[in-house]
Amino acid sequence: MAARSAPSCHLRLEWVYGYRGHQCRNNLYYTAAKEIVYFVAGVGVVYSPREHRQKFYRGHSDDIISLALHPERVLVATGQVGKEPYICIWDSYTVQTISVLKDVHTHGIACLAFDLDGQRLVSVGLDSKNAVCVWDWKRGKMLSMAPGHTDRIFDISWDLYQPNKLVSCGVKHIKFWSLCGNALTPKRGVFGKTGDLQTILCLACARDELTYSGALNGDIYVWKGINLIRTIQGAHAAGIFSMNACEEGFATGGRDGCIRLWDLTFKPITVIDLRETDQGYKGLSVRSVCWRGDHILVGTQDSEIFEIVVQERNKPFLIMQGHCEGELWALAVHPTKPLAVTGSDDRSVRIWSLVDHALIARCNMEEPIRCAAVNADGIHLALGMKDGSFTVLRVRDMTEVVHIKDRKEAIHELKYSPDGTYLAVGCNDSSVDIYGVAQRYKKVGECLGSLSFITHLDWSSDSRYLQTNDGNGKRLFYRMPGGKEVTSTEEIKGVHWASWTCVSGLEVNGIWPKYSDINDINSVDGNYIGQVLVTADDYGIIKLFRYPCLRKGAKFRKYIGHSAHVTNVRWSHDYQWVISIGGADHSVFQWKFIPERKLKDALHIAPQESLADSHSDESDSDLSDVPELDSEIEQETQLTYRRQVYKEDLPQLKEQCKEKQKSATSKRRERAPGNSIRLHFVHGYRGYDCRSNLFYTQIGEIVYHVAAVGVIYNRQQNTQRFYLGHDDDILCLTIHPLKDYVATGQVGRDPSIHIWDTETIKPLSILKGHHQCGISAVDFSADGKRLASVGIDDSHTIVLWDWKKGEKLSIARGSKDKIFVVKMNPYVPDKLITAGIKHMKFWRKAGDVCIWRDIFLVKTVKAHDGPVFSMHALEKGFVTGGKDGIIALWDDSFERCLKTYAIKRAALAPGSKGLLLEDNPSIRAISLGHGHILVGTKNGEILEVDKSGPITLLVQGHMEGEVWGLATHPYLPICATVSDDKTLRIWDLSPSHCMLAVRKLKKGGRCCCFSPDGKALAVGLNDGSFLMANADTLEDLVSFHHRKDMISDIRFSPGSGKYLAVASHDSFIDIYNVMSSKRVGICKGATSYITHIDWDIRGKLLQVNTGAKEQLFFEAPRGKKQTIPSVEVEKIAWASWTSVLGLCCEGIWPVIGEVTDVTASCLTSDKMVLATGDDLGFVKLFRYPTKGKFGKFKRYVAHSTHVTNVRWTYDDSMLVTLGGTDMSLMVWTNEMEGYREKRPCDSEESDIDSEEDGGYDSDVTRENEISYTIRALSTNIRPMFGIKPHLQQKEPSTDERPPVSRAPPQPEKLQTNNVGKKKRPIEDLVLELVFGYRGRDCRNNVHYLNDGDDIIYHTASIGILHNVATGSQSFYQEHNDDILCLTVNQHPKFINIVATGQVGDSADMSAAAPSIHIWDAMNKQTLSILRCYHSKGVCSVSFSATGKLLLSVGLDPEHTITIWRWQEGAKIASRAGHNQRIFVAEFRPDSDTQFVSVGVKHVKFWTLAGRALLSKKGLLSTLEDARMQTMLAIAFGANNLTFTGTISGDVCVWKDHILCRIVARAHNGPVFAMYTTLRDGLIVTGGKERPSKEGGAVKLWDQELRRCRAFRLETGQATDCVRSVCRGKGKILVGTRNAEIIEVGEKNAACNILVNGHVDGPIWGLATHPSRDFFLSAAEDGTVRLWDIADKKMLNKVNLGHAARTVCYSPEGDMVAIGMKNGEFIILLVSSLKIWGKKRDRRCAIHDIRFSPDSRYLAVGSSENSVDFYDLTLGPTLNRISYCKDIPSFVIQMDFSADSRYLQVSSGCYKRHVYEVPSGKHLMDHAAIDRITWATWTSILGDEVLGIWSRHAEKADVNCACVSHSGISLVTGDDFGMVKLFDFPCPEKFAKHKRFLGHSPHVTNIRFTSGDRHVVSAGGDDCSLLVWKCVHTPH
Repeated sequence: MAARSAPSCHLRLEWVYGYRGHQCRNNLYYTAAKEIVYFVAGVGVVYSPREHRQKFYRGHSDDIISLALHPERVLVATGQVGKEPYICIWDSYTVQTISVLKDVHTHGIACLAFDLDGQRLVSVGLDSKNAVCVWDWKRGKMLSMAPGHTDRIFDISWDLYQPNKLVSCGVKHIKFWSLCGNALTPKRGVFGKTGDLQTILCLACARDELTYSGALNGDIYVWKGINLIRTIQGAHAAGIFSMNACEEGFATGGRDGCIRLWDLTFKPITVIDLRETDQGYKGLSVRSVCWRGDHILVGTQDSEIFEIVVQERNKPFLIMQGHCEGELWALAVHPTKPLAVTGSDDRSVRIWSLVDHALIARCNMEEPIRCAAVNADGIHLALGMKDGSFTVLRVRDMTEVVHIKDRKEAIHELKYSPDGTYLAVGCNDSSVDIYGVAQRYKKVGECLGSLSFITHLDWSSDSRYLQTNDGNGKRLFYRMPGGKEVTSTEEIKGVHWASWTCVSGLEVNGIWPKYSDINDINSVDGNYIGQVLVTADDYGIIKLFRYPCLRKGAKFRKYIGHSAHVTNVRWSHDYQWVISIGGADHSVFQWKFIPERKLKDALHIAPQESLADSHSDESDSDLSDVPELDSEIEQETQLTYRRQVYKEDLPQLKEQCKEKQKSATSKRRERAPGNSIRLHFVHGYRGYDCRSNLFYTQIGEIVYHVAAVGVIYNRQQNTQRFYLGHDDDILCLTIHPLKDYVATGQVGRDPSIHIWDTETIKPLSILKGHHQCGISAVDFSADGKRLASVGIDDSHTIVLWDWKKGEKLSIARGSKDKIFVVKMNPYVPDKLITAGIKHMKFWRKAGDVCIWRDIFLVKTVKAHDGPVFSMHALEKGFVTGGKDGIIALWDDSFERCLKTYAIKRAALAPGSKGLLLEDNPSIRAISLGHGHILVGTKNGEILEVDKSGPITLLVQGHMEGEVWGLATHPYLPICATVSDDKTLRIWDLSPSHCMLAVRKLKKGGRCCCFSPDGKALAVGLNDGSFLMANADTLEDLVSFHHRKDMISDIRFSPGSGKYLAVASHDSFIDIYNVMSSKRVGICKGATSYITHIDWDIRGKLLQVNTGAKEQLFFEAPRGKKQTIPSVEVEKIAWASWTSVLGLCCEGIWPVIGEVTDVTASCLTSDKMVLATGDDLGFVKLFRYPTKGKFGKFKRYVAHSTHVTNVRWTYDDSMLVTLGGTDMSLMVWTNEMEGYREKRPCDSEESDIDSEEDGGYDSDVTRENEISYTIRALSTNIRPMFGIKPHLQQKEPSTDERPPVSRAPPQPEKLQTNNVGKKKRPIEDLVLELVFGYRGRDCRNNVHYLNDGDDIIYHTASIGILHNVATGSQSFYQEHNDDILCLTVNQHPKFINIVATGQVGDSADMSAAAPSIHIWDAMNKQTLSILRCYHSKGVCSVSFSATGKLLLSVGLDPEHTITIWRWQEGAKIASRAGHNQRIFVAEFRPDSDTQFVSVGVKHVKFWTLAGRALLSKKGLLSTLEDARMQTMLAIAFGANNLTFTGTISGDVCVWKDHILCRIVARAHNGPVFAMYTTLRDGLIVTGGKERPSKEGGAVKLWDQELRRCRAFRLETGQATDCVRSVCRGKGKILVGTRNAEIIEVGEKNAACNILVNGHVDGPIWGLATHPSRDFFLSAAEDGTVRLWDIADKKMLNKVNLGHAARTVCYSPEGDMVAIGMKNGEFIILLVSSLKIWGKKRDRRCAIHDIRFSPDSRYLAVGSSENSVDFYDLTLGPTLNRISYCKDIPSFVIQMDFSADSRYLQVSSGCYKRHVYEVPSGKHLMDHAAIDRITWATWTSILGDEVLGIWSRHAEKADVNCACVSHSGISLVTGDDFGMVKLFDFPCPEKFAKHKRFLGHSPHVTNIRFTSGDRHVVSAGGDDCSLLVWKCVHTPH
């Protein structure tokens, strides 16, 4: 029986032998105190060489594999392996945890590094992506994360000389990272020609962007920036594992066993070869090196630590040794000396001195060692080997005595007999051999009883018996020395065993858990003297049990440190120490044994020990040694708060039911009713399972909770106000020290805590994400800044919050028993206390985890009979309340009781409302204030006790048990309830709101009913009886007991109340004659229990609902069953309607009807509104009759779970609802249609969004359905086929010229026009001009900056700052893909700060993820980059009023809304926005917490509370016939007004979230843009309309949107479509769908077009003027436009009426030819823009058109695989003179030769052909082709340009090319949107080039302007023209 409690002795870790050198590197450092820090197994070790002492850090749960030292060299960070690995930051001096970082990495933490000032820590995971993560470790917050590399990363380091830069290296890579915002962006190191691409093992950063790294081949690679600049060859002979930087320079250590020291410029200082020193050996490999001053620390692969003093470098000092790699199983202790022997798979046997903590002997054997034993006289040492042999050595000099091999399998256990004559050897082949020691180990017997391998052996004290354990867990006995098995238990009974190391046997039953048969205990050893047993198991745990321990599941103390399995454990010979050895961590732990008597003294010796105890965890025989649990507490611990369905699940359930709903909603559904209800009063207080949840507020109101409602009760006026933010039961409540804020915690799958203001009843913060199931206790800290909460999950998690920010500060597992209370220590802010079932814990906050220690109990005070449920601390003393119903006041040390108050009826004050149910109710909450004591009881009463004694009853409700019965009086405002708590109560619903009468019943009841005259009250009870009572006095009139099952409904017939119908759960309804008290009829025929009954008006017909959802009818009084067609049911006049079935109320069943039942309904007496209650706690109002499925409704949340009953009062003025398990009676006032105070309406509209469509508009549809391709995934824009040029086999040329030839030299490839000048290659392109603006599918993306001098907008991936006066532009080019949205920070502190959001691919936080850049518009500096989880892209951004927060909306399916603190890159809150597209979300201009989002049939009003986002749907029901349409734009007005622009052209005006009016037809088409001017509140709107005299697409409105002035945009378009508006000083800036940006003067309405662009792309045609800086572009939008580069503007445009595909200047520049998509081509005269000629000979698109250099011919290439020739000298008739035949595919580009005799054609199958002009004959002769000089070169095909095709062009192609006029440079454009610059010609594959980003996917055409001054590139997707300035190399 003694095993009931854990042993009272204790182990303390004293020494660890070993160092983890294998698979780890850089894990050995000097601390500031000159101690040495490293790790082994799961323990961090701090070793003091001076004192030869070790300190241990034991905060890890598994192997530590990485370590980093803080720059101040006191703090250490260590990372471990495991499924959910974590990082600990701890103090090397006190070995206490400072912070714990978890929940991010998986598998393990491979590397760690602190930055220069130690604020941030970077970690690398072992997961498949090798995630790199940056932490603010003090706050336990992750700042940024990114995938590291596809292969292992070996080292990572911060650049100590540049902020926010890191370097990582690993398998075949090195990466240079920069951190901006929350984005970590890598650049791969370029090895180039300087060195081989290879694995980099370690690195160190130096100044001037230099990085030194050690490679696998022993070289050192030196990097500058990202480029390898030199290598130091042969620095080591093999891989360099470690590099350490210090003030003097660098130390490197390698696999060759050498240490090299280098100076700061990496010139060698010295080399130390450890293999050559005294301690050295062959194969020594250095894994870690640390250089400080003249000391160098070295850690080796074989677990040694050396210290080298530089002066005596050949005498390294060996600090630590341990076993090398391989498992460690063998352990033996010397019988007489403090020595331990270990042997390992590394084939070494080692003897350790337990006193000196040192290795004193070692010997290497031939085989791996598996077990060891020392003879009783300490002379012989036997070792069992893995190969089945065993060897005996002399201990003295380790010489061999004998080596015997009798077995083939490993020897797992051997032991000498106590008298020293025999050696028993247990083998894995299940035999035990006995050898005689004196006979030179001759075999004298064998034991063969086992069927499995032998695991343990023990000899009896007289050496006559042997007991064995085997792998099957069998325990067998043998007689010695022969080995005969003993089967009789009698013979064994008296045997005394010399040692006990067996794991099975009666004496050690207790080491196994109660209900498990796992075999995971590897070793035990009994200490007979101390009566303790030590065990070692597979989980790295050492446990102490009492010995013997007979009953399973004994209590123990446990100790951690080993990481995985502990293979062996032994007491030393004198029981002073326990030695344990780890298998995989091959470490030896030495524990000091502290017996009981020393325990008291030991407590102050070793404060750093965390005395982990079994009480913390495993032991399950807990309740044995404690007094009985109080019944109430027992009940409370058994309550479950789990729900079948949580409210959080509703949206998903609805989604799943969408299909059902679609099929059902073909009929037009009824509108929701006009009436609404408002919560008016709640009877009830949650006392039965909650405590200390009742407080006075600042102004003396009382705050408490019931169901899902926080109640503020004003006792003077007897009124209540409600906080309705919760959606399920509130379980706890606490008040802020200033008594103005309250925190409440609720039930839920992810339960939330709301902190709200008692004055305004608005939520200030909502905390969630860290608890499950529910929150059972909350408490504020004394300063009110922090909040502690406790969850109801299995481990009762405790979380500490910074509630204002909504951040979790730390989290810990509480205890496995229910925690009732959490309290923060008011004097010490970091301490908190939790109390619960059988425990009290004292916690101390440390970063992210709390560490606790039991504090001794000082004294106990007998305060109450029964449990003390509530305590309240006063200034001087305490007040307590308990189950005995007495309140006691105490002095401040609990010495004396000053006064007691008993809660009794007699003490009730005369004016008290209501009645006390019983004397001395159990007290659950006490609070003091305002001269009173406030008391909450278990019976749901709230009382106020005056200090002088009288008691006032303030609030009461039903006690525990479900409440079902509810009836309202026929003509008075009173109602009756009956409950499972066995009471019947009458409540006054008039303003006095009190309980008028109560009576106890012998049984609980489920239903009740007033008679029509109101005099009698019938009550149905749960035992099948019912009674009739006098409605005033509640005294019995009569009772009956005819049924066995509970009575479920009871009803008087209408009129005189002649009959009483009584329905029961056994499926019958009895009809009684009230006057004669006789049963007159029985209704039979129901198949299930009856749920509801109703009479018709005549009292002749009963309508019945059953549990099987049947609707039946019976005739009274006999009870005959009637069948009535459903059409007729409606026509019958019913006296009441509480039925939930039938056609009239089909619509009340929700979409998710399977999950939830509608439990109750009640119809108003005017038959207009049906109220229902359901299992999810919703009260809903429907219009009656509710025909058709899924009717529309208004719904209200206040009850937590099922609403059991609803009733209207006699005059329909109030609705009374009952909550089943929340026991509350709620009174709602009915607000008729038309009656509306201005107040927030807390109803929510129907589940289902209206099925009316939100309207249609082509532009809106385009924007909604956009598929944003990201560059990396773009594909061919042309339908090419065939083999790409770089993959084609080169045809052997027919005449390879002989190397020396007398032929004339090769002619120029290209005719050059600047022959006189020296040719200068172009070395760079700089973006100078952009013509284009993304207006077609983006909005609100043009803004003024600098008082209207500049404007900012975007196109493609470029942010453009455009100066209005000069037209000059500057660019932000950091985005790597298309920008979709742009906004400007309006706060004066953040002047000219712009945020832009881009498209992206995945949400994995890599560089391809969508991101938001925040940048300075003037200097283009990036301030922050936010990588988002919005999977497709970011479609809207908005800054808050202070400018510090940024709101973003994603294009992911959930349309996530995220709030960022952008300067830190921190995500504050995020939530799914809507299931359809959200177009815009904007902060209110005066707020940091309120914002609005609009989209497809959606407008939502959001509040940021802490880290939670709360939303309210816009409420339309206030205006007749208003319907939800697609909303497109937002503006704001004063007094919480919001304006939203709709697709129909109306503007909706919202007050809070309620629609208050509609500005009809503000525009004729969709209102796409709205802008609120901050300085004067005027609002600009922009829409889509046809210009007319009075209307315009832009309007300027007053602040209320009542008057406006319209502006016409003089663009000449048929319809103006405005996409963006902005207002500056006297000017309005407008961006249009047609890619124009226009400035409109407010005074004169004059329009000035600032920016022009093509409307639709692609822009296929591009031509540059032969001599001037002009160029032409032709696009899909049917225009050809002329642009002037010098003047930076569009000079002219021609509308052709058809899409244009190509354009070309004549050689003199006087004519222009244009090819069209429909096969026509046109020739214009440049001077007059008159048509000179036009012709259509083809039906398909013209792809290229060219004038010959002599201006004689025109070549026209089309997609009909042909080129037509026209002779221009014949005049404008344009008759075709010939054409080129057999072109295999469509024509892409054409070029004439310089002499106009040849034409080269490239076609869609990657083939280039040459034809004669004008005959069209195909030229096949290669030699002839090679000699042609071309006038231009635009071909992407041909050997001369083979190098332009990239390796990565599987899906995407090069689209266009152009060779410079000088003939030596070449530019190309491709499908990835890149412009590339090559040298010409480039015949080698994959030629070197420079790339330029800016375009979206697909560059369609590219040209040099005259004189090679500029390159113009045309975009496909972005409809933009980019002009690049050419930078020539200087002469």
